[in-house]
Amino acid sequence: MLGPMGLRRADLVHLALMLASLAMAYVLPFELLLLAYIVLGPAHYYTEISWLHDRSYFMPTRAFAAVLAVAALAGMFMATPWWSGVLLWCCFAGAAIAALGLPLRRTVMLGTVAAAATLLAALAGAPFAFIGIMLPTLIHVSIFTLIFMTLGAMRSGSRFQWGLIGAYFAAVAAILIVPPSTATVIPVFAKLGRDYFGDIAPALGALFGRPGLPFAGRVTGLLSFVYTYHYLNWFIKADVIRWTRMPRPRLALVAGLSVVSTAFCFYDYALGITVLLLVSLLHVLLEFPLNTVAIRDLTGLVLGRSSRPAARAGA
Repeated sequence: MLGPMGLRRADLVHLALMLASLAMAYVLPFELLLLAYIVLGPAHYYTEISWLHDRSYFMPTRAFAAVLAVAALAGMFMATPWWSGVLLWCCFAGAAIAALGLPLRRTVMLGTVAAAATLLAALAGAPFAFIGIMLPTLIHVSIFTLIFMTLGAMRSGSRFQWGLIGAYFAAVAAILIVPPSTATVIPVFAKLGRDYFGDIAPALGALFGRPGLPFAGRVTGLLSFVYTYHYLNWFIKADVIRWTRMPRPRLALVAGLSVVSTAFCFYDYALGITVLLLVSLLHVLLEFPLNTVAIRDLTGLVLGRSSRPAARAGA
């Protein structure tokens, strides 16, 4: 039921979870980042992959999903962020072309143009290292989340949903202006955070002209907030996009994999997080077609054209 501002009960839950994520990012920034990644992360990755599978990954055929899966595996063995960035960019461009559903001849033509443009960009010194670090992390959990939130607000016409977007920006600004403390309740989490997320700080520093930006309260608090909210934002959409509607055997498999993945991280964190990084990267790449559809739909709405319903759910 909608109120005078297009307010739904789900919107209030949405706001409550956003504020809870912000509060926890201040109280336990280092601990929250690691716990969200290994506890909430697996459930998000496996349920979204299942949901995408039932929708053919928003592509005319599931065959391209196998290519993205191989690319995710290859990405785990890339020696440098630069080559990872090239791989991720090629996957994103390929997903955008595949999601168009064009005839084979036009698809090949667009692919050739995209490959030539990528080569020229590489020769010109395009920041592929930045893409390799930021696209599967901060861009995925924040920028794409904002795109889906904006798309939903524009389609619903709800002022409250626009307010949620404003609250998201306010939360990010609060963390950047008044960063959380660098103190940790479990000091080992700080080390683990630096080991697995530490390359994000120098990448952000290079972007904003602050070389040597430390992996401290500001960066950690930001990552803790956007990652936690990204996961929770997916879970509260269950009644909207029906990601829980899957065959019972698959539901049992997804639930089992989620629990085992989390438990394995606590049993052997180094090996468990490596497996989880692969699953995380896989879900990022498999979501690329949906991301490109959402960007296209949002652009159409901004320009005053009707958009396809494929990306209404978000991720």
